[in-house]
Amino acid sequence: MPETKSLTVTQVVRRIKNVVEIEVGEVWIEGEVSNLKKQGSGHWYFTLKDDQAQIQCAMFGARKRSGHECLVDGAKVRVFAEVTVYEARGSLQIIILRAEPAGQGDLQAQFEALKKKLHAEGLFDASRKQAIPLFPRQIGIVTSETGAVIQDIQQVIARRAPWVRLYLIPVRVQGKGAEQEIARAIQAFSENSSPNWPKCDVLIVGRGGGSLEDLWCFNEEIVARAIARCRIPVISAVGHEIDFTIADFVADLRAPTPSAAAELAVPDRTELHQRLLTLGRRIKQPIVHRMEQAQYRIDSIKRGVLNRRGDRLLREPIMRVDRLRDELQRSIHKAMEQRQQILERLRATHRSLHPRQWLARQQDELTTLTRRLEAALQQRLLSHEKQLKHLQSILRALGPESSLQRGYSITFDEKGHILRDAKDAPAGSPIITRLAKGEITSTVRSS
Repeated sequence: MPETKSLTVTQVVRRIKNVVEIEVGEVWIEGEVSNLKKQGSGHWYFTLKDDQAQIQCAMFGARKRSGHECLVDGAKVRVFAEVTVYEARGSLQIIILRAEPAGQGDLQAQFEALKKKLHAEGLFDASRKQAIPLFPRQIGIVTSETGAVIQDIQQVIARRAPWVRLYLIPVRVQGKGAEQEIARAIQAFSENSSPNWPKCDVLIVGRGGGSLEDLWCFNEEIVARAIARCRIPVISAVGHEIDFTIADFVADLRAPTPSAAAELAVPDRTELHQRLLTLGRRIKQPIVHRMEQAQYRIDSIKRGVLNRRGDRLLREPIMRVDRLRDELQRSIHKAMEQRQQILERLRATHRSLHPRQWLARQQDELTTLTRRLEAALQQRLLSHEKQLKHLQSILRALGPESSLQRGYSITFDEKGHILRDAKDAPAGSPIITRLAKGEITSTVRSS
């Protein structure tokens, strides 16, 4: 039988490790925590088991891992882990990457679905969030009346702003029906429907830390919509700094803890006092400085010429004042003269442009033009008369009248046509003969 090559234990374990890591890899595993050991190095070791089997687990840097707080003995958990083999012992183990209470996967899915829905509706938009007032007078609180939350808020407010009045509507902050109480309390503050308190300036809604199940009422849609509809600014203070709820996203401001919410809601009287002192010093300092400078100048004057003979100190200023007064009077007199000249020119211009003066000038011009027109017409008439007389004399000399005066006559037919031929006047036709003086009507006997 030929000799076959054997494998070392390390080689076999590594082969098994490779097969496990490749075939199984990273998976979600659910079971019960047992035999939890927390090392000083920060690494946690425990056993995860169910009714029929168990497996060794390790979580390195546990406090930095998500969900480490749910790892306690006897707890039902759901872990996301890498399945591997611990070579030194050849034992199967899983390396925990994150953990959560069993059943949290369904809650997380509900959380993400509601978050996506409300985000799409715009309930998380910064544009709809109200500003927290700087100096509130009344603060409303929605939380349990028996928990440490209300005491922490009261202590912080009493220390930072003791003048602020607090008004509490006690509600359950976990368990079935708690979301209904929380929503009704928020609505009561928003509508100011209770006669026991005035309208509050800001509202704090919250509770202390806990598991996802404990905080779940603040992930309910009814609470989110009540916060969104609230007419006064809302500060959400649910759980610890690492906890996030739907209420945190909808609220106008998220506080990591209830105590932090109280600090965010009111100013610190110590800081306000220090700020007032600082502002007072900043206002007072320049005034004191100017007064010191003025006092120094006064002291210098007292020690100088004024201390010996005050009249010498005033001589030059008096002379300067006299000179300036003379220059001012001359300037005023000159300016008055210039203004008077301008005024006279404006008056003359005004008079020349006055409608009465303009009408008078137009009337004079019209009279002149009328006279010139009459003279021109008279001259033209005389010229035409002279020309007419000349033409009349020519007409008399050359016209028939002169011939008539010499004994000639002109004969017309009955229609007034001049007869130049005897044939134009047949026998029996009437004719008219014009003489130098008068006319003769006769009948032609023969032609």
